[in-house]
Amino acid sequence: MDTKISVCDAPAPTNGNVCCPPKGVVSAIQTSVSPSVIASCEATLGRHLARRLVQIGVSDVFSVPGDFNLTLLDHLIAEPGLNLIGCCNELNAGYAADGYARSRGVGACVVTFTVGGLSVLNAIAGAYSENLPLICIVGGPNSNDYGTNRILHHTIGLPDFSQEFRCFQTVTCYQAVVNNLEDAHEQIDTAISTSLKESKPVYISISCNLPAIPHPTFSREPVPFFLGPKVSNQMGLEAAVEAAAAFLNKAVKPVMVGGPKLRVAKACEAFVELADSCGYPVAVMPSAKGLVPECHPRFIGTFWGAVSTAFCAEIVESADAYLFAGPIFNDYSSVGYSLLLKKDKAIVVQPDRVVIANGPAFGCVLMKDFLKALSKRLRCNTTAYENYHRIFVPEGQPLRADPKEPLRVNVLFQHIQKMLSGETAVIAETGDSWFNCQKLKLPKGCGFEFQMQYGSIGWSVGATLGYAQAVPNKRVIACIGDGSFQVTAQDVSTMIRNGQKSIIFLINNGGYTIEVEIHDGPYNVIKNWNYTGLVDAIHNGEGKCWTTKVLCEEDLINAIETATGSKNDSFCFIEVIVHKDDTSKELLEWGSRVSAANSRPPNPQ
Repeated sequence: MDTKISVCDAPAPTNGNVCCPPKGVVSAIQTSVSPSVIASCEATLGRHLARRLVQIGVSDVFSVPGDFNLTLLDHLIAEPGLNLIGCCNELNAGYAADGYARSRGVGACVVTFTVGGLSVLNAIAGAYSENLPLICIVGGPNSNDYGTNRILHHTIGLPDFSQEFRCFQTVTCYQAVVNNLEDAHEQIDTAISTSLKESKPVYISISCNLPAIPHPTFSREPVPFFLGPKVSNQMGLEAAVEAAAAFLNKAVKPVMVGGPKLRVAKACEAFVELADSCGYPVAVMPSAKGLVPECHPRFIGTFWGAVSTAFCAEIVESADAYLFAGPIFNDYSSVGYSLLLKKDKAIVVQPDRVVIANGPAFGCVLMKDFLKALSKRLRCNTTAYENYHRIFVPEGQPLRADPKEPLRVNVLFQHIQKMLSGETAVIAETGDSWFNCQKLKLPKGCGFEFQMQYGSIGWSVGATLGYAQAVPNKRVIACIGDGSFQVTAQDVSTMIRNGQKSIIFLINNGGYTIEVEIHDGPYNVIKNWNYTGLVDAIHNGEGKCWTTKVLCEEDLINAIETATGSKNDSFCFIEVIVHKDDTSKELLEWGSRVSAANSRPPNPQ
């Protein structure tokens, strides 16, 4: 009997607009249409899983083969709507699924038991911290080996096979160990639907001898998932809106700030609707860049405390009321806990909860519903934006470079700014690129992603692979430091192999610059590589790839003209040589404050 656990219809491929990526459209099952019968030879666990992935919007799965998952990979390859992307290592496969999920709304990776599972674990933890639905599938031991006291390869030498499972328990919202066919259908469907509902990764382990075996539970095409939409408690919603409206309507110069949980709450459009109606200035937290259109007439930039966009922090922190939608206040986003905000002035809206200043809190209130209802109750108040407009001074331009002068980072990003359009997306690696990319002004439709909560160096290589695979109509521009690139460089190979046309700016400054500004030491200096030579060796004459080194502005102009001109259909790798101490002023300020927070002495006992 077909289990009718419900899930959303497959999301359409993203158009990359600057707002929430599509998370799937809820729709009812057409009860008048009976699922078609599958030939018995295809009524297998492997094909069921493949069809489920296609149904929810996954058309590319990132994988590393191992003996425990090979049969499963055969069945994934056999699914017409599914493309298997072989990666160089499991960590990058996980990062690629992360990048894919940011664009498509859900991603998937397949690895082998324990050696693959523990390798991908770091990427899964990052996706968990960023609230991304990700299906992590592991090929597990033969079902006959469970409970036998046998010792298997790819384990730590104990007859207990649960080590991998226990590791995944803390970084996934659901774990399924499929080692018999009777409940395989239910376990798989429950895992996938839970990932979509919770917007978190899940872990599915499938015994290596099961994917190819027919079973009656897989004898019909899977009924399309239907996830019942979450609904707000209407009384709580009305009370929350009434209290918030009273709080904000009595304020003289209120502001609103978007946070990263706008994505998981699917509330980007509702946030913009509120901004349109209330007249408040609109800012975003750094990890929410790209979720709110920067072309909005009252957009004032990134609120990041002491390293905010010019004049943004002054307006936000001097406001007598601020509405934060989906914020995450950690040591990085608060610049070492130095934000000048007061709790009694803040309304904090989380995906399903509203807290008003020091007063009441309202649970079971969805952010999207709250923002839409509030937009109809607020009086238009443009006072704070008028104050911003009065004090605003346009940003200056970098000093003009002398002929053949060594390239400066601010000149580099001045030229990257000119490359951006609705047909591009920016991936910013952990490091100084965080700060330089925050200053980019995103045109309508330009995507933007970085991993601020987890901050795992090397994330951007795999994420660029996954994001570009998800939106082939966009050109991804990745800004990656040399230290981060050395962690995950191999999967440039996979980008070339799959015909991707991304542009990577490899910023070569000889070390871990972000760490230097927090706490310097000889460990922050790395061995210099011939990065273009490395990518040329990976290219090896197969596929379309172009590399170049840039030493000065003239070189940069020529490189960008080539990458966007004659090499527009190729993967382009531009190594940019800059001075080791050439950093953004924001990193200098941020680094000193984070350093101070890290070095606080122990509290007296």
